[in-house]
Amino acid sequence: MTWLITGGAGYIGAHVARVMAGAGERVVVLDDVSSGMPERLPADIPLIRGTSLDGELVRRVLAEHAVTGVVHLAARKQVGQSVEQPLRYYRENIGGLTTLLEAVVDAGVGRFVFSSSAAVYGNPPDAELVSEDTPCAPVSPYGETKLAGEWLVRAAGRAHGITTTSLRYFNVAGAASPELADTGVYNVIPMVFDRLTRDEAPRIFGTDHPTPDGTCVRDYIHVSDLAEAHLAAARRTAEPGTDLTVNIGRGEGVSVRELLTVIAEVTGDRRAPLVEPRRAGDAPRAVADARLAAKELGFAARRGVREMVESAWAGWCLRHPEARRG
Repeated sequence: MTWLITGGAGYIGAHVARVMAGAGERVVVLDDVSSGMPERLPADIPLIRGTSLDGELVRRVLAEHAVTGVVHLAARKQVGQSVEQPLRYYRENIGGLTTLLEAVVDAGVGRFVFSSSAAVYGNPPDAELVSEDTPCAPVSPYGETKLAGEWLVRAAGRAHGITTTSLRYFNVAGAASPELADTGVYNVIPMVFDRLTRDEAPRIFGTDHPTPDGTCVRDYIHVSDLAEAHLAAARRTAEPGTDLTVNIGRGEGVSVRELLTVIAEVTGDRRAPLVEPRRAGDAPRAVADARLAAKELGFAARRGVREMVESAWAGWCLRHPEARRG
């Protein structure tokens, strides 16, 4: 059994590759390294530089490495950028997935795990938990490509006998080790770190949401837990003829104010946040119903928010030594 991991040199992908290889799975990575970093991968995991848009290359990799399963993570994933560049996002996210699936079908690969996102839900209704049955209404081209990707994976699986699983991640944070930390500044934790490093106070957008402290509530999952979910999903595809769509989160909400308190304790920077008006489209609460992942994958997240912040801060300070204070 050999698994091809597309995007396996990226922040999430490298964690997935390491966890799967550490569990005894044979792994090969395809990554164009436009945002991935080859040094994230140990020397014994082969890295082929290229994109899933290159059908000839994908076919060659599947054949040369006798690939029997695929974990597809490669995608553009910046929500704001997707609004500005929708054609690029549809071309790369949907076009790349289509080309990959065509090669998978031709090669007779029978197992496929798709990296989706809670962005498929858009702004979910005011409910305690977001389940897999919650209506999907993405509010960005990025979220649209993830939902369309799920549809495509499911349809191809049913038509060609491929066992498929789509994983809808909630908010990913943390790192298994400092050198594997996220280098982007697109999510709330690194955005706060960036402001603190520039000697600026963190920001809160809206304190009048219908939540216990008035700030938005989100579900955060440690990237190492997410990697273990991929391993569980990959092994679940050994049961032929099934297709699953599963939320991956902790099932516990953390408000922005609570998160900033943890960040202040970890960094030692306790300056008061700036309160700014609500941003249009921010859902007051988005927390995963994680029960299906437990039932179908035997997966439950084990790491808490403080561990996410501490590990993310260690990675941030590795690349920004001027940030270390207190």
